[in-house]
Amino acid sequence: MEAAAAAEGAEPGSGCGGGAEEPVVSLAEVLAENEELEKEARAVLGGSDHERCSYSQGAVKRQALYACGTCTPPGAEPAGICLACSYECHGTHRLFELYTKRNFRCDCGNSKFKNLQCKLLPEKSKVNSGNKYNDNFYGLYCTCKRPYPDPEDEIPDEMIQCIVCEDWFHGRHLGAVPPESGDFHEMVCQACMKHCHFLWAYASQLAVPPLTKVNSLEDEGIVLKVEESEEEKKEIKKESGVEHQESKEEKQMEQFNEPSTSSGSACPEVVTKSEEPVCKLKELQSKQFVKKDTATFWPSNWRSKLCTCEDCLKMYSDLEVQFLTDECDTVLAYENKGTSDQETERRDPLMDTLNSMNRVQQVELICEYNDLKTELTDYLRRFADEGTVVKREDIQHFFEEFQSRKRRRTNRMQYYCS
Repeated sequence: MEAAAAAEGAEPGSGCGGGAEEPVVSLAEVLAENEELEKEARAVLGGSDHERCSYSQGAVKRQALYACGTCTPPGAEPAGICLACSYECHGTHRLFELYTKRNFRCDCGNSKFKNLQCKLLPEKSKVNSGNKYNDNFYGLYCTCKRPYPDPEDEIPDEMIQCIVCEDWFHGRHLGAVPPESGDFHEMVCQACMKHCHFLWAYASQLAVPPLTKVNSLEDEGIVLKVEESEEEKKEIKKESGVEHQESKEEKQMEQFNEPSTSSGSACPEVVTKSEEPVCKLKELQSKQFVKKDTATFWPSNWRSKLCTCEDCLKMYSDLEVQFLTDECDTVLAYENKGTSDQETERRDPLMDTLNSMNRVQQVELICEYNDLKTELTDYLRRFADEGTVVKREDIQHFFEEFQSRKRRRTNRMQYYCS
């Protein structure tokens, strides 16, 4: 579509009251920007239902979650609520946006809420024993235990979520400088790297950047092998013999770099002289690798390359990190679900209306749209500053006031865009 107010000899900035010259923008560009914002919002909510409480679904694999600082302040038991309950039951309360947590069941109205009953689903168990909580439920994040945004922190810094503990961390508190945001997709914090010590062996091949360079033991990194049982040590010792010639290492590493497609308990087999299956983790642990007191950063497909042999699956279970081998557990999969659920084939009624207008009508519509956008942004900013949820009656009140102001303007003076 032609740029409004710039086509057919029109002066830029002319019309719409004859104000100062403004950047020329088409309505199509405005609509595209609005669509992008809506897409981001859908991704953040991950397809969560804004009308029905999610409690009846049990522990939801991933959903948008909130904590209520009004009902469960610091000192009270932590609790999380679903998207629908944040609107219906806690609309005027102080809420903390938790983004998403895995395997969580809505707490709204249970025994943790002393003076509140869920309006959407009153009958609930007293507690959800499977839920996991951290300081995020009190609006505190990172090792520094500070709120976000932090009014006392003047240092601009990106917050990154650990995919194991699901806490959020300042980039400067991870023990390492994070790579560019487009270079990695997931992060494991320092504490979780100590808990999931086996990941250091994988970091030498998969992390961003790979942790392979070692100069001396005086460096930050320490050359080590993860502690193994006596049986594992014998296995590694046997594998470290004549069989580990250079050509064999290359062949096995090529096999390692292939994504694991196994969903069962058997590890993908690597054909050796004895034709025995080889565990990917043991292969990596038999070589030197670096361990640092830092967080690590991982690419999009790294989970598919974790070993899924019987021993490794048992280890994941013992460490309570079975989700690491589940590609659908990722936040990216959660966001994609939010966008794909609503991206259906549909005609845009606004664009249909726009195409039926002449150029003058299109320019007038742009003026009206810009007025609406400015006033609505200012109106919603007050809710954001106060940390309150926008309810249906708030939106209705806004549009009633907007229509009233519009009628007063048109009664005083009628003008046309040219």
